[in-house]
Amino acid sequence: MRAGARRYHSASLDMTAPEVYAGVRLDPAVGAAIADAYMAAAVRDERAYGAYALFCRETVQQYHLLVGRVEFGGLGVAVRVVDEDPYADVESMIDDVLQRRLRVWASAATANPHPYLSDGENDMFRAVHDVFGHAASGRGFDQHGEEAAWLKHSTMYSPLARRALTTETRGQNCAQIFHYAGARFPQQKAVLLPPAFSDPKLVGTGVANVKGPMQCSAARSPAVDLTPWRTRGRSLESCRSTTR
Repeated sequence: MRAGARRYHSASLDMTAPEVYAGVRLDPAVGAAIADAYMAAAVRDERAYGAYALFCRETVQQYHLLVGRVEFGGLGVAVRVVDEDPYADVESMIDDVLQRRLRVWASAATANPHPYLSDGENDMFRAVHDVFGHAASGRGFDQHGEEAAWLKHSTMYSPLARRALTTETRGQNCAQIFHYAGARFPQQKAVLLPPAFSDPKLVGTGVANVKGPMQCSAARSPAVDLTPWRTRGRSLESCRSTTR
């Protein structure tokens, strides 16, 4: 746990070189290919559950770092879940984070349930992605800012968990942009997109010609409900790392 926290510290709130992410752009050909893969995928795929379980575990670890007390090595950010989109731009969110507070749009309020994550788990992910993706990269919520936030936050996940992260961020964002022109948010899914889409080294290098996503329609048991305001001090085993 301590070693993991040190690794997260080194990769998370490093705002000393925002120029590294200032030039990140979403290649439209790559974005369209990711969107097509996401839209073609089933809602859930049992073969993705191992990646999602690891993604969940690592997200909980990051959340504990985010809300943990400063004197014990945490960042001391107070997270509050709210029923409407709290930030019009990334600058206002960064202002809050610098004051050690963060508001997160409640998953339950969006009427778009996740097929694997509980609302509580999804809220935790939204919190850590806003801080370790958007705030840490200094980039906003447009398509290029989302690409930079995915690239930044991907440094905090193991390779397998990163594939679930990619579905949750790059996949959903590209589907929203290229299939719905930003007018609506796509259905959430628990699948793995082609591996090339999760490789940070291939950003903007034209990886459109890859095979389609894995597909399966198998069901699963409900995830453990880990609401953010109850996770402080809870065992990480609450978010099981075994395939469910």
